[in-house]
Amino acid sequence: MTTLFDPIQAGDLHLANRIVMAPLTRNRAPEAIPTPLMAEYYAQRASAGLLITEATAICPEGQGYADVPGLYGTEQLDGWKRVTQAVHDLGGKIVTQLWHVGRVSHVELQPHYQKPVAPSAIRAHTKTVLIKDGVPTFVDTSEPRALDAEEIPGIVQAYRHAAQNAISAGFDGVEIHAANGYLIDQFLKTGANHRKDDYGGSITNRARLLLEVVAAVTEAIGGGRTGIRLSPVTPANDIVDDDPQPLFDHVARKLAPYGLAYVHVIEGATGGPRELPDRPFDYAAFKAAYRATGGTGAWMVNNGYDLELAQQALADGADLVAFGKAYIANPDLVARLKAGGPFNKPDKMTFYGGGEKGYTDYPFLEA
Repeated sequence: MTTLFDPIQAGDLHLANRIVMAPLTRNRAPEAIPTPLMAEYYAQRASAGLLITEATAICPEGQGYADVPGLYGTEQLDGWKRVTQAVHDLGGKIVTQLWHVGRVSHVELQPHYQKPVAPSAIRAHTKTVLIKDGVPTFVDTSEPRALDAEEIPGIVQAYRHAAQNAISAGFDGVEIHAANGYLIDQFLKTGANHRKDDYGGSITNRARLLLEVVAAVTEAIGGGRTGIRLSPVTPANDIVDDDPQPLFDHVARKLAPYGLAYVHVIEGATGGPRELPDRPFDYAAFKAAYRATGGTGAWMVNNGYDLELAQQALADGADLVAFGKAYIANPDLVARLKAGGPFNKPDKMTFYGGGEKGYTDYPFLEA
């Protein structure tokens, strides 16, 4: 029987095991520049089969939280080169998550204090993070403006350019962030997308931006180095769709021809319940739609997995299991899972912002 500790080929990525470190925003990149401390943090976790970095803004307009990294400036790329080198020196594999937050932002985080952009001018009833007097502070998001149709090709090109930057910075690949109520997810779902043009209305139209981004990124760096993250029913960041099953079955079928390395699926509510009675979804049918149309990418599952659930997921046909909060406090999570514990408990007060406390100071298992 396949175990978490067996190797796997995911597109062009040969992974030593099936344990993935999920993307975790930690707000420790002032001026959007990755730091040496971040290199240490990721290197500590290099025993994972795959590391997915915290979400990383593809352009200044794509930023929605204070002190998150970017992938569009020379200093940012130099910082990421230190990170990827540190991980590779320890035999690890690392991809970066390409991020445009859309409406989940604040004018203080936008160039020239402009409004955030979105498919429609509908404010997200959620919070973002600003740094006030050196302290991370949660504040309401700002009212967005609707993107003009002629602006959308520029956003697609920003994804393409960010993917190319990622490869030049030494990443093994990229993950397109199309989940959790951020820009691509906003275009997908009816609660945020009220457009009347070619990017709104029908399922085909609402999925258009996602597929244009996937086409641009895979053309630039290859499908085998590209993953995508999707969250069919999460309510994160005030996102909802009237009928997610046909939407995501359509997305699955359309993704299949791109030869992706993996499809990363958040099951249920991000960081919350795996089953949502008011938002039923058939994940097996979703996966079947992808496989039936030739999708070969590894199937990655995510949300509240422990060792027992992860092994059951593999038995049920998943290929990779992503662990989020467990990786905050357990840099050697692979060894701890193999040993059956014990597991460090994370300090929630240090999740966002700060220095090494609650970041790089968690203990490893004694040899």
